[in-house]
Amino acid sequence: MATKNSSVTEFILAGLTDQPGLQIPLFFSFLCFYVITVVGNLGLITLIGLNSHLQKPMYFFLFNLSLIDFCYSTTITPKMLMSFVSKRNIILHVGCMTQFFFLCFFVISECFILSAMAYDRYVAICKPLVYTVTMSPQVCFLLLLGVYVMGFLGAMAHTGSIMSLTFCADNLVNHFMCDILPLLELSCNSSYVNELVVFIVVAIGIGMPIVTILISYALILSSILHISSTEGRSKVFCTCSSHIIVVSLFFGSGAFMYLKPPSLLPLDQGKVSSLFYTIVVPMLNPLIYSLRNKDVKVALRNTLRRKTFS
Repeated sequence: MATKNSSVTEFILAGLTDQPGLQIPLFFSFLCFYVITVVGNLGLITLIGLNSHLQKPMYFFLFNLSLIDFCYSTTITPKMLMSFVSKRNIILHVGCMTQFFFLCFFVISECFILSAMAYDRYVAICKPLVYTVTMSPQVCFLLLLGVYVMGFLGAMAHTGSIMSLTFCADNLVNHFMCDILPLLELSCNSSYVNELVVFIVVAIGIGMPIVTILISYALILSSILHISSTEGRSKVFCTCSSHIIVVSLFFGSGAFMYLKPPSLLPLDQGKVSSLFYTIVVPMLNPLIYSLRNKDVKVALRNTLRRKTFS
């Protein structure tokens, strides 16, 4: 046994499962998921960039949501795929901390970009006459800057907390990525302060966006109730439905993973929750917005026609 002051230089990622018969099927399944994620998000980014009628605040935020989804899926998935085809999926300490930093950065940024999108829907529905002024390019830029600043600060707080830990002999991370809870489990020094930092940062990173989203949709609901026609209510609801679905999927899985004490959520169950918000949600987001958004479908048809004609 190494002394308490020693530290490991590399970790071994346990992966999603240790059953040999599932390794290859899971590899090809998640490879397909990753390809769909890359094609879907980069396709949506390209579509918004090429079509002038999509140069609106809503699609400005959707552009950045797709960029964030692509980046943090790329941070996690390639390394996870290696665990299915290699006997020992080794990651250096510096590589683990780097992956952990970018995971935190992109996840917290997604929380705040979803809250910015909720605010945009609130202004569009409840204050349509001043929408252009309220959601001006300058305001959108400041909101986006706030999104990435909060992501950076949260990632720095989490990573600094984890880097202060001492890791001894055991370097097997019971996960398919370098995440907070499995790293805390490996620490051989007291982690009470670290768990407190995790709780505070997660409460801010998830709590603030959730409060913003709930307030925005409470005001939107109040506005919908004042619409007399059923057709008008249905139209307003359709403009928000895609965002509501994405918010429910992302925050639901994230809250299930992090807003419970580790003793109440075994890490094996946590893997499934992590899998959902790191792999499945980034894959579904562009599909949800593409299939449920008329502007995106029209832009896709027009782009395909231009390509076919040329």
